[in-house]
Amino acid sequence: MITEHALLPVIAGQEEEFEAAFKQARPIIASMPGFVSLSLSRSVETPNTYLLLVEWESLEDHTVGFRESPEYQQWRTLLHRFYEPFPVVEHFNPVKFAN
Repeated sequence: MITEHALLPVIAGQEEEFEAAFKQARPIIASMPGFVSLSLSRSVETPNTYLLLVEWESLEDHTVGFRESPEYQQWRTLLHRFYEPFPVVEHFNPVKFAN
């Protein structure tokens, strides 16, 4: 399992429009092979910044399966116009602790 992490800096004043567009975009990513779950949170301190966490079965499910798909173009059209600057996306492996 891989967690995709992105801080989404939405242009100030466009938060409501972004959230409406994200509501439309969510089913696109949720339909992709390897998608596990998604959460979107809004910053308390900086209300135009959002935290996107997406769990994927594998890194390739995101970087190849989703990013190289026609569905990604729909996602991009709906959401990328809201970001300034464009978000940095990182991927994380869970840390396993011995008992």
